[in-house]
Amino acid sequence: MRFLSLVLLLGLSGVVRGAEPPMWWAFEPITRPKVPDRTHPVDHFILARLGDKALSLAPGADRRTLIRRVTFGLTGLPPTPEEVEAFVSDSDANAYEKVVDRLLASPAYGERFARLWMDAVHFAETHGHDQDRVRPNAWRYRDYLIAAFNADTPYSRFVREQIAADVLFPDEPKLVPALGFLAAGPWDESSLRDIREDSIDREIGRYLDRDDIVTTVMNTFAGLTVQCARCHDHKFDPIPQDDYYRLQAVFAGVGRGDVPFEADANARQKRRAALATLAAIARNDPALELNTPELKKAVAAWEVRHSGAGITWTVPEFTRIASGGSTLSRQKDGSVRSEGTRPEKDTYALVARVKGQRVTAVRLELLTDDALPHRGPGRQDNGNLHLSEFTVTAAGKSVKIRSANADFDQAGWTAAHAIDGNTSTAWGIYPQVGQPHEAVFELAEPVGGEGEAELTFALDQLHGGGHLIGRFRISVTDAALPVKASAVPPALRAILATPAAKRSEQQARALALHVLKEQTTEALGALPAPAMVYAAAPNFVTDGTHRPTPTPREVHVLKRGDIRKPGDRAEPGALSLLPKLSGEFGLPKGHTEADRRAALAKWLTDANNPLTRRVMANRVWQWHFGTGLVGTANDFGKMGQQPTHPELLDFLASELANPDPSGGHKPPVSASLKYLHRLIVTSATYKQVSTSRPDGMKADEDNKLLWRQNRTRLDAEQVRDAILAISGRLDRTMGGPSDRQFDLKPGIHVTPVVDYGKFDWDRKEGHRRSVYRFVFRTLPDPLVECLDGADASALTPKRSESVTAPQALALLNNEFVLVHAKAMAARLEKHSTERPKQIEYGCRLVWGRAPTAEEAERFAGYTKKHGLANLCRVLFNTNEFLFED
Repeated sequence: MRFLSLVLLLGLSGVVRGAEPPMWWAFEPITRPKVPDRTHPVDHFILARLGDKALSLAPGADRRTLIRRVTFGLTGLPPTPEEVEAFVSDSDANAYEKVVDRLLASPAYGERFARLWMDAVHFAETHGHDQDRVRPNAWRYRDYLIAAFNADTPYSRFVREQIAADVLFPDEPKLVPALGFLAAGPWDESSLRDIREDSIDREIGRYLDRDDIVTTVMNTFAGLTVQCARCHDHKFDPIPQDDYYRLQAVFAGVGRGDVPFEADANARQKRRAALATLAAIARNDPALELNTPELKKAVAAWEVRHSGAGITWTVPEFTRIASGGSTLSRQKDGSVRSEGTRPEKDTYALVARVKGQRVTAVRLELLTDDALPHRGPGRQDNGNLHLSEFTVTAAGKSVKIRSANADFDQAGWTAAHAIDGNTSTAWGIYPQVGQPHEAVFELAEPVGGEGEAELTFALDQLHGGGHLIGRFRISVTDAALPVKASAVPPALRAILATPAAKRSEQQARALALHVLKEQTTEALGALPAPAMVYAAAPNFVTDGTHRPTPTPREVHVLKRGDIRKPGDRAEPGALSLLPKLSGEFGLPKGHTEADRRAALAKWLTDANNPLTRRVMANRVWQWHFGTGLVGTANDFGKMGQQPTHPELLDFLASELANPDPSGGHKPPVSASLKYLHRLIVTSATYKQVSTSRPDGMKADEDNKLLWRQNRTRLDAEQVRDAILAISGRLDRTMGGPSDRQFDLKPGIHVTPVVDYGKFDWDRKEGHRRSVYRFVFRTLPDPLVECLDGADASALTPKRSESVTAPQALALLNNEFVLVHAKAMAARLEKHSTERPKQIEYGCRLVWGRAPTAEEAERFAGYTKKHGLANLCRVLFNTNEFLFED
């Protein structure tokens, strides 16, 4: 019945499309209107519309109001009292422009707009749904955003980086974290975990996964609800169902997971060379130089090190194989594979018959298998295993093992731990998963000999968490001790057993290739490990849930959205609704996955695509006025709102695309977002007071024509960051893993138990800006949620603004506020020992102004009765603090 869920999720019904109406405004090419010389372009268009209603702009705000508004607007932080006073007293005619330039150059600028962008793309650091697993490496996308905004990355490049950084900028691997955009949203892990590769449930999961990517890309960059065409042609916009599935096909070769990348150019160059050598070895390239003096010396040294590798091992005849919960199956090569249900703990018992052989040592080989996570050798999701104890019994009596050694030991988890009699210790092989390993157990006294002996081998795996051996082989030897574990393959052991003078040319080459491979692999391992970012890419690291695919999977147009009714195969492409830009990519046969994403990135940023620039220009406007020129930031289609000032929108979009230095304003940098911000906040429209007046209310009650500035409340992060700054506890350290401001414990299943109330706000993790706060999808921070924080499970182009009693209660009683009210009180007491000066400085910190005589008197009486910390709580609850104006 799972196929029905896709039908319900993707839509219930369709309509028969009739004749296409005239071209919708959003699809028309951008037309750059002219602006008179020495006229601010923003004010020119706003005044023109106001004139139609016999309205005018409101007076400009005073300087204290203005610096508070623009500082919060461009950095998300309050101005300091010193910054306020400096601006108020600056007689320079360009004093305001200097403030704007200073704020745009501040690192806080990137932090502010990265947070707003994260809303738009529903970024969080967990999967969401019923298995809200943590994504430990997702934060690198956040750091990419902050760096990109601060560097003023041209917007067209900003778009391209987030869709195809690995393809379009291959020589800049530091940009790979930009691909976190494609995997920013929620992901239903249960739709792919432990489900057969060819099952319908898994295929549903893939379609829904791609749907989130397509929706995020097209809502964010193109402002179109293409997801409405999943089950039928879009009911309102000219988006046929075929176009929707063409977009799905673009992403048919990527998956979500940790993606490796390397920012260090030197390490990257060495890694490339090493990988090229390994590839040449794998194909036995005849061009490889194997007769160099260095390699000959290395081969000789290798032979000395592995002189004991010629030991003969024999796999005994097993009469019984059993386990405590897994299903053990014998393989043709004498190995055993663990299958079926994976219990938390298990013990494998193997009974063997040894005939006429003296046994001095036992070898346990851990073998890889494509059916295992990361190819094993373990069954745990990360490919690891833990062998708690390895025991041997002969004729019912325990056989003493004198030593154990392995070809590789995990730090703190050595082979010796498998014979120490302590079940809380074990042998492990992480991080060297995905490759075979072996351990040798030397017996204190030989067993067997003449006749027949029965040996029982027990592999206790009691650590828990499913750290079980996935595939293994047991063999015995009668060689004289000591016997050491070796990673030498059987074929090379035969070569070692042959004197050097008698080896064939083929044998000598095989040995040299092996040594070169070991050398190269060792050099590769010595390089710093690549960094990881949670992203959508073709080369993600599998976690046992899903695996990369060598070629893009087939995508079909699903009839009525039913996975059981696939129609024609969808070829990668974009939308066909733009008059000057085809949605056909024209990719050659045999093209790669990379070609698809690169083509879409170029389509979105093509000069003939008016949507991408209109949508971003509108988004920037919304960030400063609370509402966009188009009120529906993610929907420029017919169900969205039409622009209140279409000419202004096109002017801003053209500035973002190919700006014109004429018109009396400063020549901009092409596609500069900072320039666009500056253009908007230096306008008289932006600098108006936010107070109402009768004529405006009568003619334009909703202020769509902007006869005054909109009065906007600080968002949740602005409130938290302002409280941190005012209390003097704000840590301006940038970047790195997110701060977990909660107590975290394992849950019953995957989703952990999170307690925000147990966090100690004196810890360093509690002092950085809110953009560095770890964000759970299903377990939001109560204070942020109360203050209308974004729901990270949904695209949030614009947050709601509510004024509720719970918000006041939270700002009076939340532990974060209480702790920082005390910290602010301590700061005021350090500032002065005189109560009036403490109160004045507190008001300057919170409001940007001194209190009136009446306010000062009332605050003094309140403080005398309730204390200075409680006065700080009161100030944090005032409208003058909670609103920009």
